[in-house]
Amino acid sequence: MTIKDVAREADVSVASVSRVLNGVGRVGETTRQKILKTAERLHYVPHAGARSLITRRTATIGMVLPDFHGEFFSEMLRGADGEARARALHLLVSTSHGDTAEAAAAIRSMRGRVDGLLVMSPHLDAEFVCAHLPHSLPAVLLNAPAIDGRPGVNVEHYSGAATMVRHLAGEHRRRIAHIAGPAENIDAAERLRGYVEARPEPLDERYVIHGDFSMASGYAAAIALSRLDPRPEAIFAANDMMAVGCIEGLRSVGLDVPGDIAVGGFDDIPLAALIRPALTTMRIEVAALGALALRRLVSLIDAPGEAEPSEDRIVPELVVRDSCGAGREIAAGGHSGLDPARAVVS
Repeated sequence: MTIKDVAREADVSVASVSRVLNGVGRVGETTRQKILKTAERLHYVPHAGARSLITRRTATIGMVLPDFHGEFFSEMLRGADGEARARALHLLVSTSHGDTAEAAAAIRSMRGRVDGLLVMSPHLDAEFVCAHLPHSLPAVLLNAPAIDGRPGVNVEHYSGAATMVRHLAGEHRRRIAHIAGPAENIDAAERLRGYVEARPEPLDERYVIHGDFSMASGYAAAIALSRLDPRPEAIFAANDMMAVGCIEGLRSVGLDVPGDIAVGGFDDIPLAALIRPALTTMRIEVAALGALALRRLVSLIDAPGEAEPSEDRIVPELVVRDSCGAGREIAAGGHSGLDPARAVVS
């Protein structure tokens, strides 16, 4: 069925059908109801391509993520999707697998198909943005600062990492090791910088091992760190998946967490509260981050050129659980030096 079939059956003009189905222009209520009932009876579905030619909108938002694997990305997607559904928008999602060329290809494939883009990539810098994001396409950068006039929604990775290290040090853990993320990842680099600068002792490079954000890499790093002499008293992993793998790795060599070695993570994925011992971590409201980015993008689409490029920053929150060895009285403001306003005991 076409729009012409609906117009013929309803005995009205094609223009009247278009105005009713697109919600634009004025049509009498009696005519509007007749057109809607006719379209329903004929099972007419408007052609998205034809509609976009008239409205210059696709009602679709593109989203490019580094990966789909892991709870961080699923939570990010959940937040953006919920916000999109509330606005009758659809998400078109692709992944770059952490590769620059694939990220660029994903962005190119969405041009003309979406009203705007949410882009998250470990390779987001001014050169990449200028080369692959045309200014005619509204875009918000996820987990990145504002770049080349593009607004960003970012997490304070550096300060969050520093908070975790200071907390572990406050539990009398002086030798603190770090399972870092990939060396080329911007977020991992900021968390590493926070770890290095907040350490209570001079950096010993043996205590830093790079993983790939996976549970397996955290497991392997924990075993390597357990063999050091002197052994670390605490391990801060750059994300929760590596922290979970770290706990399992330490357990596999007969070490107790937190009795022998305390462990802290970053992100507060749902699994963090379920493992034993429950994981002390830095909480990021990942779904809220995705929702915030979607809202920012819709405002750009609705009012192009009006909003000044800016950066929304998400401050991670310390969540104290069993893996760091802090007692509940201590975590609430005893010798650990926690600020109760910025810490949660779970």
